[in-house]
Amino acid sequence: MIRKDKLLRSLWCWLLLLPLVAVVVFPLAVMFLTALKPASEIYVYPARWLPQEWQWSNFSAMWTQTGFGRALFNSLLVSLSATVLTIAVSVPSAYALARLKFRGQGGYRQFLLVTQMIAPVLLVVGLFKMAASIPWFDGSNMTDSRLSVVIAYGAFGIAFAVWMMTSYFETIPRDLEESAWLEGSGPVRTVCKVFLPLALPAMAVTALVTFVNAWNEFAVVYTLIRSTEKQTLTVLVTNMVAGQYVVQWELVMAAAICAVVPVAILFAWMQRYMVQGLTSGSVK
Repeated sequence: MIRKDKLLRSLWCWLLLLPLVAVVVFPLAVMFLTALKPASEIYVYPARWLPQEWQWSNFSAMWTQTGFGRALFNSLLVSLSATVLTIAVSVPSAYALARLKFRGQGGYRQFLLVTQMIAPVLLVVGLFKMAASIPWFDGSNMTDSRLSVVIAYGAFGIAFAVWMMTSYFETIPRDLEESAWLEGSGPVRTVCKVFLPLALPAMAVTALVTFVNAWNEFAVVYTLIRSTEKQTLTVLVTNMVAGQYVVQWELVMAAAICAVVPVAILFAWMQRYMVQGLTSGSVK
């Protein structure tokens, strides 16, 4: 009887969530079906949802004609590097805010929150001038360097990461660290062996949000990166539409679908570990 009631509640929950799922999935379905249509079927009237000829070759044509593989590598490199930089800087800062008390701590936390109200597009001119004034190894500047984009993404993500992880770190009991100290563990070892394993859920969520923000960002990378060899997926997809006399929408939709897949896979993979970490108690 209990199992039947649980199954009935799950069914009602899925029925209530079905309209939301349809709203989320509908644009992706339209993109995918458009990516499988020949160019002659895209502009027909009245429009048809399903293609009469399933043209899977659009994906291979998009990959070879647009340099999608190179842009995919650049996006992965920039997003992963920015995520590692953000987490490496934010974890010690959030730990200090959660465990140490100092004058002006509350005002500093409010300052971190206020910085999230500033859109990155408002700072692109200043970022470009800063990158142009920093010398690079080959005698030029950092305006066409992936490192400048990584640093900019890290700077934008650190404030949010510190704010988010500080709130979670404060929920971790101090008694666990004090118990480790009584057993002879040093401060560094205590943080690495006791504190950080309990903080993995917050670190995973922060890393995921930072990666997605860097993956989807357009204004900063479009301003700092000039060469085609270093452009990311957001710039690539935009260039496939902007300034084109004839837009090949089947290739644009194929590129957009392929750009969404890595983020969806990463989110689905990390979500399992985040839920596992959240449900694992500190006693375990």
